This record gives sequence, structure tokens and C-alpha cells, in this order.
Amino acid sequence: MLSRVLDWAETAEEKYVTRCSFFMDERQCGQCEQVLRSVKYENYMLWGGYENAEREMLCVYPPYSEDIKENFPIVPVTFVYRKEDRLSHRDFLGSLMALQIKRECVGDILVGEGSTAVFLKDTVAQDVLSSLHKIGRVGVKTETGFDINSAPKTEFREISGTVASLRADSVISLALRISREKASTLIKGGAAEINHLKTESPKKIMETGDKFSVRGYGKFLLRSIDGTSKKDRLHITVCKYI
Repeated sequence: MLSRVLDWAETAEEKYVTRCSFFMDERQCGQCEQVLRSVKYENYMLWGGYENAEREMLCVYPPYSEDIKENFPIVPVTFVYRKEDRLSHRDFLGSLMALQIKRECVGDILVGEGSTAVFLKDTVAQDVLSSLHKIGRVGVKTETGFDINSAPKTEFREISGTVASLRADSVISLALRISREKASTLIKGGAAEINHLKTESPKKIMETGDKFSVRGYGKFLLRSIDGTSKKDRLHITVCKYI
């Protein structure tokens, strides 16, 4: 996949061709971002059909392209049923797999009371709309589109402070309110991931927008760099997912 992504970047640059992937999980998305950053290719977008989706597609597009989100082959399908019928994520995924639909063609599944939105690759959406009338033993009606208000709201707690540099041990030290030495030990012990990729180097330089997690402490986002102090330390803001 990563080799293919590099080919897409080259094709987009030279032949002005847009390419989109299947749905990927957060780790795969992180790997794709890493390889595109390594070749300094910036014309790409990750999108799952709504803001902060967990499963997303990658779109690699030529320079000067517009309305990128319109190029994503994503179709949201909403299943409507009685509120007293309790259905789970597993129920929907199982029914989709029973139609021989591959996991990579299914994005997020937003389960609600009486309705559930499922994000599908366009090549399988029509089959689902025409063939899937029951989830387990529960009768459902299907329609394209979804209510944006049903999308989960991401909540954060802000953590602000100064760091000597954007090294991973410095940023994680601030985020976890622990010493830099302890942060370094956690990283070297394999407890930290940056953009869903494990790192064991306390010296790794982080960037605005990086997501990171530390086992036992939670998930965070390096939201912004807010200037420097009189002692040349960096003011940063980190958000912890609640």
C-alpha cells in the first residue's frame, strides 16, 4: 500500500490524476501520512465522510485541485428501525460481511437509537441499499445520507505550557505532567505511539497536528505552537481526548 501511495503522488504530480484508497484504520492512515511527508508531497487528504472519523480514505490529488471531498467515493447509508430494537456495531458489521462485502469497503458505523449511519465505498453502496432489509432479526429501512448531528462530538481537555523543544520526551512530559526522564523511559519501553506508529526514540521531533498516545495515560493531540518565552522555550497547547 505504501509503495502504491508513492506511485499515486508521482502520477498526481506528473499526469494530474487523482487516486483514492479504500477505507483504512488510524494506524494505516498514519503510515500513509508518514510516507507522503517523507517525500514532501502535500496534496493529499484523509476523509471518512465526517470530521474526525476513525476509518478514512486517502485521496492523493494534483496541485491546484478544488472540492477534494467531492472526489471521495464514499456513500453514507442510514438504517432506520424502531427505537426499542437494540442493535450494535457488531450486528451491522456482521450483516455487511454476510453480503460478502470486504472490511476495507466499510468505514465508520455510527450506532444510534432508531437509526445508524454506515459509511460505504460507492461500489458496494447500491448492493446494501437494495439487498439489506434486516440486521439480525430486526427489519430496517435504508436511505442515502446521514444526519450530521448524529456524528460523535470529540471532547478535549486543553493542557498548555512551555517545553525546551518539540522532542517527543518534552511534549509527552508536559502532556502527562511527569518528568522528562520518566517520559523518556516510557517511550524507550515502547509505551508511546505518534500518529499511531510506535516510536522508541525520545528525540523524535513532533509537529503541530500530531496525534500521540501513551499506554495507560490516554490519547492526545499537539494542537498548536503558540510562540516562545523570554527564555526561548516554546509555548504549546496539547489536547487530551476525553
